[in-house]
Amino acid sequence: MSFPIVRNRRLRGNAAIRNLVRENQVTVHDVVQPIFVTHGTNVKSEIASMPGVYHFSLDRVKEEIDEITQLGIQAILLFGVPDYKDPTGTSAYMDDGIVQQATRFIKELNPNLLIIADTCLCQFTDTGHCGVIHHHPVTGAADVANDPSLELLVRTAVSQAKAGADIIAPSNMMDGYVHAIRSGLDEAGFENTPIMAYSVKYASAYYGPFRDAAHSTPQFGDRKTYQMDPANGREALREAESDVSEGADFLMVKPALAYMDIIRMLKDNFDLPVVAYNVSAEYAMVKAAASQGWINEEAIVMETMVSFKRAGADIILTYFAKDIARYLKNS
Repeated sequence: MSFPIVRNRRLRGNAAIRNLVRENQVTVHDVVQPIFVTHGTNVKSEIASMPGVYHFSLDRVKEEIDEITQLGIQAILLFGVPDYKDPTGTSAYMDDGIVQQATRFIKELNPNLLIIADTCLCQFTDTGHCGVIHHHPVTGAADVANDPSLELLVRTAVSQAKAGADIIAPSNMMDGYVHAIRSGLDEAGFENTPIMAYSVKYASAYYGPFRDAAHSTPQFGDRKTYQMDPANGREALREAESDVSEGADFLMVKPALAYMDIIRMLKDNFDLPVVAYNVSAEYAMVKAAASQGWINEEAIVMETMVSFKRAGADIILTYFAKDIARYLKNS
């Protein structure tokens, strides 16, 4: 039977009924706030393309950590912006690198705040690429050398874990990176440190503002030889399956908004927690439209977040995390 016996609107009649039958919801425990730390003193510099997001020097990062803590956010994703770059990204894996310094300092401020360390070389190499560059012996064409880059990524991950990072999040998209980092962490005594694998990371146009924030724009070419083709869906399963077999503890899809079909695909095929990265341009577009009065920012943000949950995300990395925490408190 159908209408008039079946009336679907019965379960939408008032707020209490809608709350009872709601299938997905967003809580403050679902979101992770990215932050950018840099060298210098008294630095709190707003990123022009990402209103409300700042570069912090260590002496100013306390105010950000205090605010995050007071809002009830339990985890941050930590990015470092160094003052020194070279071809092999040396400052990524130095014991006194900016991420390592910030990790130790933040752990002193709040030992219970979960620190997820971004593990990549692009901010630290003078090429802006996610590994060391190899030139083809015949053509001279430049590309990222996979296996030599793995060695440096392992050193970076181990140095971050030694500094106190709770989770290692490698974003480099080198083949075999999870196996290499897992082996390196285990050998260094960090067998209980999880890996949040950037399993499905597309060569996306949605990263533009982040590259301004991290000063990581490639100095030549692009990242299409190691990041995924946006046209490909089934390939995501192959990438994720590789990471699962190599010991990943989380599977990430990046970007999130244009790839919710991929989030659902991973959720349906694997038992690991799925992470959605609501990236910089997704944030910047909403902020820009809201600044013009064209949209209701809170409504758009919360609708987008619940759509990530509906697609299958367990965790959402988002520059809106502090805003979301405020919305939830006010509601």
